[in-house]
Amino acid sequence: MKRREFIALAGGAAALWPLVAGATPTSAQTPGRMYRLGHLANSAPSEASARQTILPELAKLGFVEGRNLVFDARLGESDAMPGLARELLAARPDAVIAVGAAAIAAAGAATRRLPIVTFGANPIELGLAANYARPGGNVTGVVILASELEVKRLSILLEAAPDRKRIAVLTSPATAIGEAAMRTAAGRLGVELLAFSATGPTDYPTAFAAMQAAGAQALVISATSEFYRHGKQLAALALEARLPTVCEWADMAQAGCLIGYGPNRTALRKRMADQIAQIFRGVSPGDIAIETPTVFELTVNKTIAKSLDLSIPLAVLAQADEVIE
Repeated sequence: MKRREFIALAGGAAALWPLVAGATPTSAQTPGRMYRLGHLANSAPSEASARQTILPELAKLGFVEGRNLVFDARLGESDAMPGLARELLAARPDAVIAVGAAAIAAAGAATRRLPIVTFGANPIELGLAANYARPGGNVTGVVILASELEVKRLSILLEAAPDRKRIAVLTSPATAIGEAAMRTAAGRLGVELLAFSATGPTDYPTAFAAMQAAGAQALVISATSEFYRHGKQLAALALEARLPTVCEWADMAQAGCLIGYGPNRTALRKRMADQIAQIFRGVSPGDIAIETPTVFELTVNKTIAKSLDLSIPLAVLAQADEVIE
C-alpha cells in the first residue's frame, strides 16, 4: 500500500523532527536499571498497537521488555480514567503513555512531575503543554490534528458524494473538538451541517433516527476512540439509514464506512517510541517536541458505495491508498 503526504498539514510538523532527533543524547540506558512504562487507554486495540509497534521500536533503541523494561497497561472507560491513572502512577513509572482525551486529561490531572507521552488529543488545548516545539512541563507526544482532519474528511465526503447538501456529524459530548471548524468549512462549501450527539451504543439508534428525520444525506463520524471501537455498529446503522459515511481511520472502511481517512498510526507510534527513549535517557519531556502526522491514508469501500447506489468519482478513487471492491 502506498503512502501519501498531505503537505498542507504536514509542513510545520516535519520541521520539528530534526529538533527531536537533535535532542536525543548519545548515551545508552543506565546499565542494570529496570525501566517502567505505563500505558493508559480505553480500548484493547490501543494496548495491542503499543505492544506491536512501540515496544519493538523501544527494543531497537535498547529498552527490551522482560530484560530492562516493564510494560504496565490499564484499560477502562472514560469515567474510570482518573482512578486508573492514580493506580498506574502508584507503581512509579519512568513514563506513561496516555491514549485519547480522557486518558490524557486524567494523567495530566494526576501528576505534573512524571513524564506523560500522549497520543491523540492536543495537550496544548487541554492546558498541559505550552507549544509544539518546546512543550514545557511534563507532557510531550503526538497529536492527530483532530479539527483540521475533520474538515479534510468533510471535504473528501463531498468529493465522493457531491450532490449531498445536508451533512450530519455524529459527535461525542466529551470530544466535539472539530464541530466548529466543520461548521465554518460547511458554509464555505455550500452545505448545511447537522450535529447529533451520542455517548455510547445505547444512544446510536436514536441519533440515527434523528438524522433521518432531519433529512441528512451523508455523515461524518467524528474522531473519538469510542466511535472507533464501535465502528462496525455505526457503519451498519449508517448503511441502514442510506448515509454515505466518512470515518477517522483508513481501516474503518474495512468495518463498513464508505471512506476512512486519517494519519498512519504506525508512523506516529514509532515517533512515540523515540520520545519515550529520550525520556528514559534523561531528556525532560518539556524539551521534546510534540509531533503531528505527516503520512495519511485514504481507503474507499466500493462495496458500500454499490449498496448505496453511489458512484464514486474517479478523481476520489485515484487518491485512495486502498479501494475495497
